[in-house]
Amino acid sequence: MTKKLLQTAASSETVETDGDAAIGSTPVENIDTPATDRPEGVPEKFWDAERNEVRTEAMIKSYGSLERKLGSLAGSVEFGAPDSPDGYQIETSDPMVASDPEVNARLHEAGFSQSQAQLVYELASERVAPLVTEMAAEFAMQRQVDQLTTHFGGKDAWRETASQIASWGKANLPDETFMALASTHEGVIALHGMMAKGEPGIIREGQASQTALSEASLKTMMRDPRYWRDHDPSFVEQVKNGFEQLYKKTG
Repeated sequence: MTKKLLQTAASSETVETDGDAAIGSTPVENIDTPATDRPEGVPEKFWDAERNEVRTEAMIKSYGSLERKLGSLAGSVEFGAPDSPDGYQIETSDPMVASDPEVNARLHEAGFSQSQAQLVYELASERVAPLVTEMAAEFAMQRQVDQLTTHFGGKDAWRETASQIASWGKANLPDETFMALASTHEGVIALHGMMAKGEPGIIREGQASQTALSEASLKTMMRDPRYWRDHDPSFVEQVKNGFEQLYKKTG
C-alpha cells in the first residue's frame, strides 16, 4: 500500500535538480525506499526488520509451544477438573462439613478445579455451618419449651411456673448452676422439684448449703457441655461438691 501511494505521487510530480524542475526525471517508484514500519498487532519478536516481513516460522513455533503448555495445564487438578469426582482432595476442619460424594459429583460436572471445590467447602464451613447450628439450637429449645408446656399443663400454667422457678433459682443457686439447669428440659423439672421440696441447693458464693441437689439434677449438670466437653473447673467443682453433699446426706 505504501508503494502504491508513492507511485501515485510520482505520476503527478517531477524531481527538482539544482533548483530547476527536471523534465523526464526518474520516477519515484524506481527509487529503492522499502517500508520499515512493523504492522500493528505483530509483536517485535515476530518481525524481521531487515527483510521487512513477519517471521512466520518463529510465530508457528511459539503457537505450538503455547498449545502444548495449555494442554498440560488442562490435565492438572489445579487448572481443570480432575478425571473423576473421586479426584477431589477436600480438607475440612468442621465435622459438620465433610466431603460429600454427591456434592463432588455436581462440582465435577460443572468443571470445578481442586482449588474451586475446596473453596466451596470452606465457604460452607464459614457461612452455612454456623447458621445450621443456630437453627438447630433454636429448634431444640422450642421443642423443650413445648415439652415443658405440656408437662406443666398448658401455656398459662407453664408461664406462671417458669416465673416462680426463675425467682427461686436466682435466689438459691449460683448463677452458673441455675443457668445450666434452666437450659434443659430435665434441668427445669429438677429445679421445679427442688423448689417444691424447699431445697436451698448447692454451695452459693463459697458458703456451704444445708442440703445438696438431687441426684437427678446433678446428672443433668453432668450432661452440660461445660462439664463433659469443656471441663470448666468451677462447674466441675460444683458437681463434685453436690455429690459430696448428697453422699453425706444419704450416708
